Amino acid sequence: MVNHEKPGPSGPSNPETLADVWEAEIKAKERLEKIRHKLLVMSGKGGVGKSTVAIYLALGLAKRGYKVGLLDVDLHGPDIARMLGLTGRLHMGPEGGIQPQSGGDNLKVVSIEGLLTDRDAPVIWRGPMKHKAIRQFLGEVEWGRLDYLIIDSPPGTGDEPLSVAQVITDARAVIVTTPQEVALADVRKAINFCRQVNLTVLGLVENMSGLICPHCGGEIHLFRQGGGQKTASAKGIPFLGSLPFDLRVMEGGDLGLPLAESPESSPFSRALTSLLDAVEARCGEMFQEK
Repeated sequence: MVNHEKPGPSGPSNPETLADVWEAEIKAKERLEKIRHKLLVMSGKGGVGKSTVAIYLALGLAKRGYKVGLLDVDLHGPDIARMLGLTGRLHMGPEGGIQPQSGGDNLKVVSIEGLLTDRDAPVIWRGPMKHKAIRQFLGEVEWGRLDYLIIDSPPGTGDEPLSVAQVITDARAVIVTTPQEVALADVRKAINFCRQVNLTVLGLVENMSGLICPHCGGEIHLFRQGGGQKTASAKGIPFLGSLPFDLRVMEGGDLGLPLAESPESSPFSRALTSLLDAVEARCGEMFQEK
């Protein structure tokens, strides 16, 4: 069960018994059975816009009428709540579990930041404590029935994505990269990580594929083109699409005001529409294969 003490820099102090572990895993399985698609958004390195991709996937799917949950398991640098403009503490729901915050129509959001008394306090937890927190998050959040659960993990191949892979055995990875070679080298490691822990890869997303000029609306290629698609092809995984770098998206994240516009109004929105189409289609194919 979740330790409802206020977490300090080193995490809750109560030791976890084997019975606690079993109870948490049973709860996690029961709640996750009500969720059709579980997508873990991850990256091989930081700075590729992984959280931005997770947010716009969640917002886009919710706008299409799906019931969506967005879970931030980046324990050391949770950004989701701030980028969505959400504040305040998480509370307990009627079933005794954690009540998600509303991120808008059809969207529920949970971030560890909602459990901290000081948003700027560091979370200094070792691997076992991280695994415990993530397992409890998955087991005690009152999501209800969802079509999609989008899970934003920290960059790299450490404790958090490993914990998700171990607890959610039917999760699918959405791997985010940028076109430059240093990012692609790290994303190849992320793909190999997924294969080693039996985490199925839904596909690869190339973010920041080009800069949308704020003056003329034209696209400026900051990096080499096509690196994400070539990497996906070489690794034998689907390429879900690419998103351009739009300054309005970055500013919206800083202000807690995500970009909201019609699907055809900008290069970013058109690219996002194509990405959402690919994610929907791929999830549908994999669900039928189960």
